[in-house]
Amino acid sequence: MKIIVADDSALLREGIIGLVERQGHDVLASAEDAPGLVSVTASAIAAGTIPDVVIADVRMPPGMATDGLDAAVDLRETYPELGIMILSQYVAPAYASRFLTGGVGGFGYLLKDRVAKVGDFMRSLTVVASGGIIIDPEVAGQLAQARSGPLDSLTPRERDVLALMAEGLSNSQISAKLYLSGGAVSKYVASVFLKLGLPVGEENRRVRAVLAYLTASRS
Repeated sequence: MKIIVADDSALLREGIIGLVERQGHDVLASAEDAPGLVSVTASAIAAGTIPDVVIADVRMPPGMATDGLDAAVDLRETYPELGIMILSQYVAPAYASRFLTGGVGGFGYLLKDRVAKVGDFMRSLTVVASGGIIIDPEVAGQLAQARSGPLDSLTPRERDVLALMAEGLSNSQISAKLYLSGGAVSKYVASVFLKLGLPVGEENRRVRAVLAYLTASRS
């Protein structure tokens, strides 16, 4: 993967850079503030290299408010194919919801304090780089508190399966998590697709189902 890292904490920024490079990936550039993030990303793309994932903190200079997030949103609007991974210390569903419309690249929102395993973090980056969505379960839960519309037709177990899909889990991982057979999970997933109006042949059905789950609270 080709990655750009932006965080105002030098220790965290360099730590992420070292981590992904040890895993065999390329860090194209890094930034310590929001304007720098926009600049290095635009420069990389202008040079003919589109990053697979841009990793950004929410709160960065110069304003130390949502500057990093705002920069990532702007990049997403300019380059819809960009994969964006937000790393935050805050459970802020409103932040995540800003990425749930527009763009064709993957998106992730993880809480820094809850990233406990290197393997899980790298798997999350792979999901985002491949165009998928992965949301910390605590953030996803708050996003979906006010589910409505087609989701009302889902059974409790179908909602459980869809919630785990929103965390980026595969069918086999959902099977292990819920102690269900692989066949049972496949049936639940197929039922979710059917109830959400995503027939066989619909492009990116899994991503579209997750988007429906995460954006329901905004309707």
